[in-house]
Amino acid sequence: MADLNIIKIKFKLVPLFENLFMRLFFYFVISISFCSCYPIERNCLNYHTGNYKSDVIIDGINYTSTFSRSKNVQVEKFEGKVDSSMVRWINDCEVIFKTINPKNMAERKDIHLKILSTTDSTYQFEYSYVGDVQKAKGVARRLN
Repeated sequence: MADLNIIKIKFKLVPLFENLFMRLFFYFVISISFCSCYPIERNCLNYHTGNYKSDVIIDGINYTSTFSRSKNVQVEKFEGKVDSSMVRWINDCEVIFKTINPKNMAERKDIHLKILSTTDSTYQFEYSYVGDVQKAKGVARRLN
C-alpha cells in the first residue's frame, strides 16, 4: 500500500514541475527578448544639408554618385551627368525629390527616400519612386 502512495505522489508532482518549467522558460525567453532589443540611431537632421558620396547596389552592380544638398535643392552627379531636384522633407527622416527639369517620363516621377539609420558620418537609406513597392537600399557618406 505504501508503494501505491509513492506512485500517486510522483504523478501529482510531475505536472507541477512541468508547469514550473514552462513558466521559467517563458520568463527566460521574455527577458532575453527585452535585453536583446536596442534602438537604432537616427539623427536624420544632421543629414538634411551637406556634400555626400552615395553607393547603391542594384542587381549586383554598385552605382556611385556624389551630391550636394541644401535646404531646398539637391544637385547630383552620376556618370558625368548632373541632375537637380527640389527637396521636400516629409518628416525628419523622409524626403521627396522632384526633378527640376525632367527630360523624359521616368524623370517626372518623384523619388521617396527614407533614412533607416545614421552614424557620425554616414546614413543608410532606402528609396523608390513614389507609389512603387520595389525599394533599393544604399549608404551615403558625408564628404565635408
